[in-house]
Amino acid sequence: MRQTPLEKFVITDNVNIFVKHLQQTLKKQRMILQIEKQKSCMVVKINSEKLDSMIAPELKAELVNINADGAKNIIIDMSGARYCDSSGLSAILVGNRLCKNSGGMLVLTGLKESVKKLILISQLDSILNTAVTLEEGITLIGEAKTSI
Repeated sequence: MRQTPLEKFVITDNVNIFVKHLQQTLKKQRMILQIEKQKSCMVVKINSEKLDSMIAPELKAELVNINADGAKNIIIDMSGARYCDSSGLSAILVGNRLCKNSGGMLVLTGLKESVKKLILISQLDSILNTAVTLEEGITLIGEAKTSI
């Protein structure tokens, strides 16, 4: 079946619109997690109000990749997140296990009160390392390295 020039144009135009939408979506997702090296650790900043089932799989994948690339110490800066659900906690626990298994440490910083309460209620406060600020998190990792 042959397409008319108009049909070809409409199909091509729809594909171009779809590709642009996909590129914009991917760009937004990349901006949700900012990753940078600081001193002796990698910092993952969550630029979303919610660490939920929409963000957690990406966070988990990034933590696995960062650890596989050799990073033993990771800080998750959660100063932008006011909400975390069980999938978010799961991603954090995966990162914590990866860091511990490689002889390093995972530290959560910038926790909002609601996220702190979730960690306490889940009884994860004795498992997860936390610091108020990013700088304190970096210091905590540095202290742990010197005490080994």
